[in-house]
Amino acid sequence: MNQPRRIALLGGTFDPIHYGHLDAADAATRALALNEVLLVPTNDPPHRPARPHASAFHRFALAALAISERPAYRVTDVELSRTGRSYTIDTLEAMHAQGWPASQLFFVLGADAFAEIATWHRFPGVLDAAHFVVVARPGTTLDAAIARVPALRARLRQPVAEARDQPGTGVFLVEARTRDVSSTNIRARLAAGESIDDLVPPAVARHIRTHHLYGAVDELHGEDERSSRVG
Repeated sequence: MNQPRRIALLGGTFDPIHYGHLDAADAATRALALNEVLLVPTNDPPHRPARPHASAFHRFALAALAISERPAYRVTDVELSRTGRSYTIDTLEAMHAQGWPASQLFFVLGADAFAEIATWHRFPGVLDAAHFVVVARPGTTLDAAIARVPALRARLRQPVAEARDQPGTGVFLVEARTRDVSSTNIRARLAAGESIDDLVPPAVARHIRTHHLYGAVDELHGEDERSSRVG
């Protein structure tokens, strides 16, 4: 008998998207035998004090470019097209309305984000809307993340087999090596005129330079532009 399809959702501001995001999605996909990955750029992230630096158009475009060679990945504008704060529970309920049961949804996030999950909108109810897949991130171990929300230990499950056999939703901890990259560091490098080629896919770097996002300079005209700023 065919197993039901299992879809991963990876939300984020993606300002810009980078290898750390993709590493987390890849790790979750391998650990839980997921069929598809859906990137969900946020419109108005509730846990950031300021609006994203790049427009919704560019952040969506960057996400699409980042996965252009990954056929099992796609991007949705479900949060970008919704007004108000971008809450995960609203997105998961929109997926339910499309026919996806909670048991087939796997919301992927880093251990650093999971450590703050008790502050999320409609917590703990949001945990009933999908499985949550917590991927190790540089600077925050899985043990440290779960220690911040010890009540959730009862929800912990082992990857792959138990997700198919147990009723309800659970929390899966995935140990993986993800690259130590942050959007903040990328923006700082660009502002300083430094390369980001080791932090993002080539198509993402090209789009950023072409459209001068985050203070980036197009390499073809970089010397002329830098010279015009001196003197």
